[in-house]
Amino acid sequence: MVAIITVSECVGCGTCVDECPAEAIAMNGDNIAVVDAGECLDCGACVDVCPTDAIAME
Repeated sequence: MVAIITVSECVGCGTCVDECPAEAIAMNGDNIAVVDAGECLDCGACVDVCPTDAIAME
């Protein structure tokens, strides 16, 4: 499994970036979170902290 960002729900707060222990999430030029699937640990930490529920594990 890997974290998937729903772009329309992401508000660009960066909370997931700060929380990710693998540093697998970064903000793109549009201030939207992007996941590096190869680095994602499938831990779900980002899902737990996202204030808009824009992240799911799939």
